[in-house]
Amino acid sequence: MEAIVHPGFAGGILTAPTSKSDAHRALICAALADNGCTLHVGARNADIDATLRCLEALGASFAFPEEDSIQVTPIGTPENGGTADCGESGSTLRFMLPVAAALGTTTDFIGSGKLPERPLSELVGALTAHNSIFSSDHLPLRISGKLTAGCFCLPGNISSQYVTGLLFALPILDGDSEICLTSPLQSVGYVDMTLRTMARFGVTVQATDTGWRIPGNQTYHAPEGIRVEGDWSGAAFPLAIGALCAPVTVENLHMDSAQPDRAIVTLLERFGAKVEQDGTRFTVSPAELSAQTIDVGEIPDLAPILAVVAACAKGVSRLENAARVRLKECDRLAAATQILTAMGVRVTEYPDALEIEGRDVLHGACVEGFNDHRMVMAAAAAALRADGETRISDAHAVRKSYPHFFDDFKKLGGKAHVV
Repeated sequence: MEAIVHPGFAGGILTAPTSKSDAHRALICAALADNGCTLHVGARNADIDATLRCLEALGASFAFPEEDSIQVTPIGTPENGGTADCGESGSTLRFMLPVAAALGTTTDFIGSGKLPERPLSELVGALTAHNSIFSSDHLPLRISGKLTAGCFCLPGNISSQYVTGLLFALPILDGDSEICLTSPLQSVGYVDMTLRTMARFGVTVQATDTGWRIPGNQTYHAPEGIRVEGDWSGAAFPLAIGALCAPVTVENLHMDSAQPDRAIVTLLERFGAKVEQDGTRFTVSPAELSAQTIDVGEIPDLAPILAVVAACAKGVSRLENAARVRLKECDRLAAATQILTAMGVRVTEYPDALEIEGRDVLHGACVEGFNDHRMVMAAAAAALRADGETRISDAHAVRKSYPHFFDDFKKLGGKAHVV
């Protein structure tokens, strides 16, 4: 699919899309619980559906009594011989492998897109050291054997998703365990999200100097009325468009969330945009933007849209500590460079950084979406500041996290046609 976007934008009010980060965590804890529950999730997306499929493969079941809710029947007795299709969701894969290992199932894991190429070997190694058996260290793979408790050593600078997967799994083992990080943890906020969700389900974890101690033989117990948060990562795109074009208000965003990408409002203020908060409503309005240097180590998913904001800011901006941005659905540093260069922006690419020289008006162009939801949405935002039509390939990729992105885009007065 291709999106054809023309400049021009009116602004308006939206409700934030569902946080897939929060939904993944709540669904996994609910599936491991000793009682059923209902989650209020809002609109689902492709990554949330991937987690649902994988949990079903392990023995959970789900009903959908209303459009925005999921009724969860926990796993109980795990099923063997299932196939867990992770789609393109790296979170699903990295969360579910330790869970399947802890349940002692024999399960085939598959995935699509770039997922088979994404890093996994350190997590496989840590699980293999504790009795899990893997047919491969990349997808497709089969996992068997029952995980045993103990000390799990991992680098903290590869993926916080490895840590989250282990945190879900280790409390249900027979003995106590420990996670020891051999390097500083990146994306700390996402691990905080995990710990908050586990605590809501009555599971305790103790912080140590090098990681966490996890008592075994614990039971997940689902609370009543689980409501999934709005997604700061998805909301970053309309909020940034507000900084570029016309005032945009996004509802259902909580500043006390553990989602690291809530930093978007602070960063847009640093660029010079006007930001107003009214409870869970955030309004961003345009103003003269000036270049900034931003460390994206803890907020890699914001890098694509921050690159677009930088392209419209006066001066030379720098996004740094960005090596992990290359390990997403695509190499997002290279993708941002290609898109913005095609639109007339001068970009200098480094192994772990981008330098972007802003300009008043971008050029309309034909650009690739790289089958990456965040690159497609970033390109659509950039197209609003162009001097003519922009064509973006792979527009369907937004289904991964924000399936209604182009509908919302048009509600705000954006001129887009998806064909």
